[in-house]
Amino acid sequence: MADTFSTRKDAVAPVAALLDWPGTAWLARLALAAPFVVSGLVKLTDFNGAVAEAAGLGLGLPVLVAVAVIVTQLGGSALFLTRRWCWLGAGILAGFTVVATLLAHAFWTYEGPDRARQTATFLEHLAIVGGFAAAAVLTHRNTHRRGGAP
Repeated sequence: MADTFSTRKDAVAPVAALLDWPGTAWLARLALAAPFVVSGLVKLTDFNGAVAEAAGLGLGLPVLVAVAVIVTQLGGSALFLTRRWCWLGAGILAGFTVVATLLAHAFWTYEGPDRARQTATFLEHLAIVGGFAAAAVLTHRNTHRRGGAP
């Protein structure tokens, strides 16, 4: 029994080392923010496309909506990648994701296979919101455990 425990401990050691590495948390947040960074940059470089996308969703004032989306995606991501403002960036991006998901993936308005696809996408976006919450909680705990400013 003792041999099994030590084998498990040895097997877990590389994972523990990876989790303890300071850059892991930032890279995990970068992975979570990446779709928002890329989307914001694409919208910024193709502003007419961003306006058309907003108009296609039936949103009024599509130019203003496109600007707000770009600022939200890029600004929220920048805040999320810091330790000090991670909580705020997470909240901004999570709120954006909830609104965007309700607008673009209203699965309850679909039938058949389309409903199943929209439901899956809706739930994937819900998982992203959960990821933002988890990242903010863990960053907050790690910052306060160190006893100082991030």
